[in-house]
Amino acid sequence: MELTQSSQTYTQAPGYFKRLTLLDWVFGLALVAASLFGLNRYGQYMDIYEQGILLAAAPTFAALGWHWKPARWLMPLVALLSLGAIAMYGGVLDNGTKKFWLRMMLSSQSAILWMSMMFILSTLFYWVGMLGRSTVAFSIGNKLCWAAVILGLTGMMVRWYESYLIGTDVGHIPVSNLYEVFVLFALITAMFYLYFEQRYATSQMGAFVTLVITAAIAFLFWYTNTRDAAEIQPLLPALQSWWMKIHVPANFIGYGNFSLAAMVAAAYLLKTSGYLVDRLPSAEVLDDVMYKAISAGFAFFTIATILGALWAAEAWGGYWSWDPKETWALIVWLNYAAWLHMRLMTGLRGRPAAWWALVGLLVTTFAFLGVNMFLSGLHSYGKL
Repeated sequence: MELTQSSQTYTQAPGYFKRLTLLDWVFGLALVAASLFGLNRYGQYMDIYEQGILLAAAPTFAALGWHWKPARWLMPLVALLSLGAIAMYGGVLDNGTKKFWLRMMLSSQSAILWMSMMFILSTLFYWVGMLGRSTVAFSIGNKLCWAAVILGLTGMMVRWYESYLIGTDVGHIPVSNLYEVFVLFALITAMFYLYFEQRYATSQMGAFVTLVITAAIAFLFWYTNTRDAAEIQPLLPALQSWWMKIHVPANFIGYGNFSLAAMVAAAYLLKTSGYLVDRLPSAEVLDDVMYKAISAGFAFFTIATILGALWAAEAWGGYWSWDPKETWALIVWLNYAAWLHMRLMTGLRGRPAAWWALVGLLVTTFAFLGVNMFLSGLHSYGKL
């Protein structure tokens, strides 16, 4: 009898594709059409690997939009703004300083500057919301965070186009230097936070997570003003590879999630110490977000490490050379591998897990930034 009921329950449960709506299918088909258009229009300029990445992007981002509904409007909106900016340029880079909307909003530097200000304001409103128990402030903080993501993604897309306006030999995906990857870090951390905010129906973690984003923005301001880092530069020979297009984003999905987990861990430690008890989500929610963020970060960081080894074999003739950047990437990987092992095998939870995740931020920060500041090696092109 139990087997019959179980079988009936199984057959009655809707499959994954049966749960999709007409809008989901329209979104997915639009991405497929866009990929095929890009392949038809620009495929002659791509190698077989780049063509494969372009074709794989359609189902990948369709699945993202099906799982996380806001992506269904985020991607078209960023595409619309980016294409609008490209049309305003008209193939002339100088139009970025001559045309009003480019100069004030949609050139890469303007959009990224607006992104930065939106993130700072979002942080302030999240803190006002938490300390004042204001749902209005939380709502404003959320909208400002979304606005920052939209403008930041637009800025990155436009910067990619601007690099080709400088010269076809200069053009490259904007993930090649500290300025660009700090923007990428801020965007990835924010998007994962917004996902968790919606998933758990709580805005109270935003006050903590946006702090690490604001810290990245502060570094970005300093780095831009002292090093003219916003200027687009030609790629160094070691970076002239299609591996960069997938290795670097995967790496920073890892960094972003590890940083998010650390800030949630800080909130957990405050709550369990008796601070902000009635202003933060439950300890169970904080612990679960911390675990999911580290799990996602570890998965992508593992992929990035493997891709990095393959890239190193192509660029330098060996998969591993114990370069300082590689060594510290391994330390980061081992740290979170141990955290997840202890979580799954021994049930590590609570304050020890939170302290470990928080200290992990120091390890991650040194691997991300400290190596560039204090050490040298094959990755010296990223040196401060």
